[in-house]
Amino acid sequence: MKTLEEIEAIRTKKRKELDIRVNSNVGSKEKHILVCHGTGCTSSKSPEIINTFRKIIKEKQIKNVRVIQTGCFGLCSKGPIVIIRPEDTFYAMVTPEDCKEIVEKHIIEGKIVEHLLCKDIDGSKVQNLDSLTFYKKQKRIALKNCGVIDPENIDEYIAFDGYKALEKVLLHMTPDEVIETIEKSGLRGRGGAGFPTGKKWELTRRATGKQKYVVCNADEGDPGAFMDRSILEGDPHSVLEAMIIAGYAICANQGYIYVRAEYPIAVERFKIAIEQARKYGLLGKNIFGTDFDFDVDVRLGAGAFVCGEETALLESIEGKRGQPRVKPPYPANQGLWFKPTLINNVETFANVTRIILNGADWYSSIGTENSKGTKVFALGGNVVNIGLVEVPMGTTLREIVYDIGGGIPNNRDFKAAQTGGPSGGCIPKEHLDTPIDYESLKQIGSMMGSGGLIVMDDTKCMVNLAKFYLSFTVDESCGKCTPCRIGTKRMLELLEKITQGEAELEDLEKLEELAVNIPKTAICGLGQSAPNPVLSTLKYFREEYLEHIKYKQCRTGECKALAKIQIDPGKCKGCGMCKRNCPVNAISGEPGKVHTIDESVCIGCGTCIAVCPFHAIN
Repeated sequence: MKTLEEIEAIRTKKRKELDIRVNSNVGSKEKHILVCHGTGCTSSKSPEIINTFRKIIKEKQIKNVRVIQTGCFGLCSKGPIVIIRPEDTFYAMVTPEDCKEIVEKHIIEGKIVEHLLCKDIDGSKVQNLDSLTFYKKQKRIALKNCGVIDPENIDEYIAFDGYKALEKVLLHMTPDEVIETIEKSGLRGRGGAGFPTGKKWELTRRATGKQKYVVCNADEGDPGAFMDRSILEGDPHSVLEAMIIAGYAICANQGYIYVRAEYPIAVERFKIAIEQARKYGLLGKNIFGTDFDFDVDVRLGAGAFVCGEETALLESIEGKRGQPRVKPPYPANQGLWFKPTLINNVETFANVTRIILNGADWYSSIGTENSKGTKVFALGGNVVNIGLVEVPMGTTLREIVYDIGGGIPNNRDFKAAQTGGPSGGCIPKEHLDTPIDYESLKQIGSMMGSGGLIVMDDTKCMVNLAKFYLSFTVDESCGKCTPCRIGTKRMLELLEKITQGEAELEDLEKLEELAVNIPKTAICGLGQSAPNPVLSTLKYFREEYLEHIKYKQCRTGECKALAKIQIDPGKCKGCGMCKRNCPVNAISGEPGKVHTIDESVCIGCGTCIAVCPFHAIN
């Protein structure tokens, strides 16, 4: 167990030692080689890169060089990423074979390895992380320590003001003052609904009952979403510290984090964080010498999407089948084992310590009038810079897609962006300048959701997209209520008829009727939001539905039963890209001359549409 004085001594000593992580002018002779050890880079051999660096440095007996595993840097499409501090050199797509060259040239000779430098969106090679266009419009609060510290080292977290907020809360603030600070900051839940965090804490504190619980919802299930997972992998102590603060605020002594078992790195790192905090006396009895006790345990989920709904999550923690409860009563009054329970998601908790340390006014100065702070997005799909981004609320979709994301690959046109995953809606091109905040997204038929943001180019069929998301929710429905269990299944059957070219206009009417009525009658948020992708695509891309039904055509070729792909002779330059990439050799033509497609051979996969640089195929 560490005393307050010992914690402060670690903070002072370690921060001085780690200043080179954030200060390029530190003038230290020591160098730190930071290697991303998040899930994405791990799948591309980053653990092997870390071991190779360490082996080479040991063999060459190089002093004053440390190899550090970190969480996600954000620019996932350029991984594995290696950053050399203090000079802040950014190397992208590094392989284990590149380690020797980096050590010999950069570390020993002091020369930049030019061919490994990251390319910016204009094709130029950029040496420093902060110079990349990807980072210029971002503001990191929840992701503050990701890519900076070793997530498995509590001393490094302490060095960057870790557990300082907890100290401030326990020694200098009352529970009411903590709640007032969170409420005044304007922080809203980042799990999707955007409920005011301070109000939720207040309701749980005022609920009657001696035993109360704090629960962290880390059941991140949206397709393409990896925000919460990355925070747990890169900065687990920030979530743990916030859970302890929440426990103090609502008078709870026990916390649980519910995380997917399919997130093994996140699970392992959070367990390590718990054990380290217990060892230091930051979890358990009499924290910081006070009479406040609090502990946290991990509960693993099996990957059911419905368990992202708070009451289904509670049922699962209790060992029951993950099905939502009828509300009210709400968890603040009757939650885990029917005791008052506070539930927030990972990103919400990741903001808490910064608010306590910097003040409510600081946080509320960021964002918009009704949506304060920043939002983390998992940016994916048809965009150049796929990765994890954190931007102030109110940043426009255009800024995220083009300034941060680098635009659409292959000079294709932007068609739509899906926010909120299966529960959200499509944002069309005419709304590219919409500010990303809770109210603005709701007005155009979408929602913030947990933070998945999938970009689509003009090769995507919106009817097929709606079918994809609905098939996901049909599979993930718990089956407890009829509107969700049966209604979404009927909707999916109608969408399948439309994409097969077997539907009539009356089927479209049935689809709309179901989409409007299911949200009014389903028990939980999964069923209530399941029709959203259909409603938004019908609103903005209705003509595509009509083409499928009336003319039995799919303009993009994604619906293979309706695909009739043709080459426009006025646009074709005879470059041969389509011919070289066709998987069934259905395209013929000589260089420089108009090519043709043999419809009897074509399987309608759409590969030629995607690779044509002149948009000559449709």
